[in-house]
Amino acid sequence: MLSLKGKVAFVTGGTRGMGQAIVQRLAAEGASVVFTYVNSQAIAEDIVAGIERAGGSAIAIQADGAKQGAVSFAIEQAAEKYQKIDIMVNNAATVVAGSIETAIERELAYSRQLDTNIRSVIEGIRKVQQYMPDGGRIINIGSVGARRIGGPNMADYVATKAAIGGLGRGLAWDFAPRNITVNTIEPGAIDTDMMPADPAIREAYINAIPLKRLGKPEEIASMVNFLAGPEAGYITGSSFVVDGGITA
Repeated sequence: MLSLKGKVAFVTGGTRGMGQAIVQRLAAEGASVVFTYVNSQAIAEDIVAGIERAGGSAIAIQADGAKQGAVSFAIEQAAEKYQKIDIMVNNAATVVAGSIETAIERELAYSRQLDTNIRSVIEGIRKVQQYMPDGGRIINIGSVGARRIGGPNMADYVATKAAIGGLGRGLAWDFAPRNITVNTIEPGAIDTDMMPADPAIREAYINAIPLKRLGKPEEIASMVNFLAGPEAGYITGSSFVVDGGITA
C-alpha cells in the first residue's frame, strides 16, 4: 500500500545525496513530488524521467535558495500545478568551513551559507503554509552538529543547523491549531558528496561511529517518509538523530 498516495511533496535540493534519495522515496510511496535544484539540470531531468517511468509524477524547478524569493517562487509554481502542498522537506544546504582567523576572507561564502541553510527555510515555510492543507507535514533537515561538533572550523555551519531545531520547536506550536506537524532530522556522517573524499578523514569518521560505517542517504529518506506519513500524526516539535550512534 502506498502510504503517500494523493499527497504532494515539495523538496528543496533534490538532485544530490540525501535530497535525491528523499525525492525518490516519497515518489515511490505515491506522492507527487516537486523538487528544486541549482545547477544540476541534467540530473534533475533524469530523476523526473525515472519517476515518470515508474508511474509517478514529478517536476524539477531551478531555484537557488541563497537568493531571496527563489524558494517562494518555486512553491508558487508547485501549487499552481498541483493546487496544494501536503509535505515540505527543507533539505538544501551548503557547508563553509574555515578558521575564525580567516572568516573575513570568506564573508560572502558565509552569507550564502546563512541564506541557504536558515533564511530560505524560514521563507519557504512562510510561503508553503498558504498552500498546505490542515494535517500537513513540515520536515527540516538539520545536522548532528547541532549536538556534537567533533572538531574545529565548523562553528558557523553548525550554528545554522542548530537554528533549524529551534525553528522547528517554535513552529510546532504555531502550526498545532492546524494539525500541521513540524519535525527535524539530524543526520550524522552520511555517504554523500558533502562527505570529504580523503580516506583518512573518512576513516576517522567511521572510527568515531559505534556502528562503524557511514550512513546511507536512503536511511535519511526512510525517516522522512515515516514523518511524512499517517503513522507520525502525533509527533511534532521533535528532533531525530540518525547518526549510527555517534552522539551516544
